Amino acid sequence: MQEQITTGRSTLPVAILISITFWVLSNFLLPDVSVGKSGYALWQTFIGERISWGQSFISLALYATIGYFLVELNNAFAIIRMRASIQTAIYFLLIACCPMMHDLYAGDIASAAYLVSLFLLFKAYQRSAPMSMLFYSFLFIGIGSLFLPQLMLFIPVFWIGAYNLQALTIKSFFASIIGWSVPYWFLLGHAYFYQEMDLFYQPFIELATFHPMSSFQDIPLWEIATFCYLFILYLVSSIHCLVSSYDDRIQTRTYLLFLIFADFCFFIYILLQPMFALQLFPILLIGVSILVGHLFVLTNSRASNVFFISMLLALILLFGFNIWTVLSNF
Repeated sequence: MQEQITTGRSTLPVAILISITFWVLSNFLLPDVSVGKSGYALWQTFIGERISWGQSFISLALYATIGYFLVELNNAFAIIRMRASIQTAIYFLLIACCPMMHDLYAGDIASAAYLVSLFLLFKAYQRSAPMSMLFYSFLFIGIGSLFLPQLMLFIPVFWIGAYNLQALTIKSFFASIIGWSVPYWFLLGHAYFYQEMDLFYQPFIELATFHPMSSFQDIPLWEIATFCYLFILYLVSSIHCLVSSYDDRIQTRTYLLFLIFADFCFFIYILLQPMFALQLFPILLIGVSILVGHLFVLTNSRASNVFFISMLLALILLFGFNIWTVLSNF
């Protein structure tokens, strides 16, 4: 059953159909839910007056684009050792079971920028002149951080990744800094021309502001349940990658180790700053989907089959629990 689903051609279309069904169902059940919009000034300037259905459509389009590039990422770097689309199917299903993520958030745009940056970083592997790849990779990190300033905190993670990919030199290091700063030079010009310098300072103020959590009761139950579910998937798939890494090429092993390390950092940051969980979940799901796809495609034991079926059933329960949790607050 596991092999038929993970390698079957109908898996992705079925996942898309289920995802759209869940999406429409959540929009009917939760049409006017307020989920604590970001007060970040630059994001408010960008989004302006928002319409619920318009936001949902744009968010769906962004997730669909990310899903497509997840397939292209695997085809380009053979992370799962075969032309597979299971990582995209997993991504769509995980997004679908979290109805509060169906609105448009800064994290959606940041996740698209993060995926492009990830693709360019992987392209820099063992290049004799990786400056251009790192410049463009960090350029997209900078673009994403305009909408989600917390993404800047993960720049050192990308430097560590570039070092492990044998792409970090003195020239490429400074190229990455220049690439990250380019969007902020444009922002500075806009802010200075329109005499709105507060707009330029806002990302750095937001980044430097620590948002303490008074108690765990402040965290929505759906976020806790989703976080635990994702962490179980991440933990099991990461252990599998580490144990069976000898089956992969050195290049693929390096990609997987970076994804494991990057997702670990995202999990830690969400624990420290749970108020950004909703913004960071779309970014976190990119790495989790690839790691879980790697696990399910390349295992065929009885234990993996039981885990596969259990996670599918738990996914359905998670969607029901998230819907029930949100509805119970009204």
